[in-house]
Amino acid sequence: MSNPEEKTEAAVDVEDEQKLSEQRQIRREKLQALIDADRNPYVIETWDVTAHSQDVKENFDALENEEVSMAGRIMSKRVMGKASFFHILDKQGQIQCYVQRDDIGQEEYQWFKKYDIGDIVGFRGFVFKTKTGEISIHVKKLVLLVKSLQVLPEKWNGLRDMDLRYRQRYVDLIMNEDVRKTFRDRAKILSTVRKVLEDDYGFLEVETPVLQTIAGGANARPFNTHHNALDFDLRLRISLELELKRLIVGGLDRVYEMGKVFRNEGMDKNHSPEFTSMECYMAYGNLESMEELMEQITYKCAMAVNGSPIIKYEGKEFDVTPPWKKIDMTETVSEITGIDFSKIVTDEEAREAAIKYGMDPGEVKEWTRGKIIAEMFDDYCEDYPGLLDGPVFLTGHPVDISPLAKKDPADKRITRRFEAYINGWELSNAFSELNDPIDQYERFAEQQRELDLGIDDEAHPMDKDFVNALEVGMPPTGGIGIGIDRLVMLITDSATIRDVQLFPVMKPLADE
Repeated sequence: MSNPEEKTEAAVDVEDEQKLSEQRQIRREKLQALIDADRNPYVIETWDVTAHSQDVKENFDALENEEVSMAGRIMSKRVMGKASFFHILDKQGQIQCYVQRDDIGQEEYQWFKKYDIGDIVGFRGFVFKTKTGEISIHVKKLVLLVKSLQVLPEKWNGLRDMDLRYRQRYVDLIMNEDVRKTFRDRAKILSTVRKVLEDDYGFLEVETPVLQTIAGGANARPFNTHHNALDFDLRLRISLELELKRLIVGGLDRVYEMGKVFRNEGMDKNHSPEFTSMECYMAYGNLESMEELMEQITYKCAMAVNGSPIIKYEGKEFDVTPPWKKIDMTETVSEITGIDFSKIVTDEEAREAAIKYGMDPGEVKEWTRGKIIAEMFDDYCEDYPGLLDGPVFLTGHPVDISPLAKKDPADKRITRRFEAYINGWELSNAFSELNDPIDQYERFAEQQRELDLGIDDEAHPMDKDFVNALEVGMPPTGGIGIGIDRLVMLITDSATIRDVQLFPVMKPLADE
């Protein structure tokens, strides 16, 4: 027989919700009392803030006994008759405040005693240190600026709450200092990327369209939409590449953009349908220029956030000090699978070798030699222990999977391309950019054929205007795209891409 005093988890949740509902109702009643007393906090428009919590703590010697004006959210409160302590949270962190009835007056103190955790207050007072040595503010004037009608959670961590934390990031930021730090560090990384590009290499930041008639520059499925007024279909961009190259044609020799791109694909710890990419293009640069740039961006971002070139991620360490190691795709496939692709010339020979090794004959039958090499790398080499721990540049990509990269003069079956890896993750993709319009047209035509036949639903569509731009003439150019979210994940030791996106894509709840 079950214990009648035992409560199921569902029953506990119902009770908790009832308690929360009661508390929310009490808060609404407190707000009405404030309004009735002509103290409606929502009519207040501003508060003069002259100091913040961390600045006060770091500059205590200079600020001791000085008056400061501050504002923040009440995070804890201890009422003791004629005097009370409370902590507020501002943009820099928390600081303790001390308030006495005799300082702010009997009536004001009675109102203060009714304030709740989560309320936002403004106050003025002087800086001092308590008997226990805690730097605090002795409040002389206190004003309620916002009445919080919701109840902050007592605990806001653990796997059970992750979905709610992503949906209510505003609460997550209030409750977790480590989350606030992650996004401050993200901002620092973005700032460092811009500084390296602009100050060290002379790039110009530009903006290109998010809505496009042709979603090009990558092999990916786009999101589709429709322009009602003009009655035609549009796609959200999957890359920044082709518009930036058009600007190179136009004479803006070094351009970059850092912005959102959208890919209608699966989601996992490293993939999101909406993510931040940085792409830059350097006229008269090449693949080696991009290798140097990737090394410098990663190294300087690590230094800016952690003060060290050693990136520590989930117990592993990666030294991103330049120069980085390089490996070749075809050579790596040959070493790991034992198939000597240097002796395989035709597509048919490659198919036979792949099928014999264990690949699906139904898939392989339409693939070229280069496509098979790339797929075998993905299937049998990417997860090979230690191979892509990095930092490492993977080079030698086949022409068949690289429609926008120059062919290697030493072997026209491969391209002048690299992908940079750390911790087994692809962080960037770079080329000596293809600027031969005839070659580009032929590659687009083959990609379009694969798209039309359903061979590859992520193949690159034909873009005749881009070919036209190349016919006008694009100088020799090096280009790179860097996944900013993954770079932030690594440097901040964050478990998933959602941890470094303030508002990650979430499936709507049933009642939304």
